[in-house]
Amino acid sequence: MINTTLCYIQRGGEYLMLHRVKKENDLNKDKWIGIGGKFQDKESPEDCLLREVEEETGLTLTDYRYRGVVTFVSDRWPTEYMHLFTADGFTGTLRECDEGVLEWLPRARLLEIPHWEGDAIFLELIWRDVPFFSLKVCYEGEHLAAAYLNGKKIR
Repeated sequence: MINTTLCYIQRGGEYLMLHRVKKENDLNKDKWIGIGGKFQDKESPEDCLLREVEEETGLTLTDYRYRGVVTFVSDRWPTEYMHLFTADGFTGTLRECDEGVLEWLPRARLLEIPHWEGDAIFLELIWRDVPFFSLKVCYEGEHLAAAYLNGKKIR
């Protein structure tokens, strides 16, 4: 099992997205995702979030919110527990990322660009300002086979 963080950093009506095009053997290859990564030993979700955002973007978060836990189950990869955050306060200057290309995109484009099917579910929950949630998404290859919100099947 893997623990990760993912953050959707907002600036006005735009979100900072990472187009994963630089890493070899990347399970997110060619997808657009938020900012985040894997926990290191002894890190809390917040520790991991702040470190990963700074490493990947050069930004320091000053205002962020823990939104939920997304459990990814796959027939290809180990189970992943992703701690999901949003942020709308930061300092610093955006820098190049060694994992892909960073770009500010309008909210309306987030569901048009290549992404995991399950991302659309948790983005909608974020946009509706749903209180802290647990979402489980089950994949067969890159196809979303099932989804459960707070333990109840929704797809």
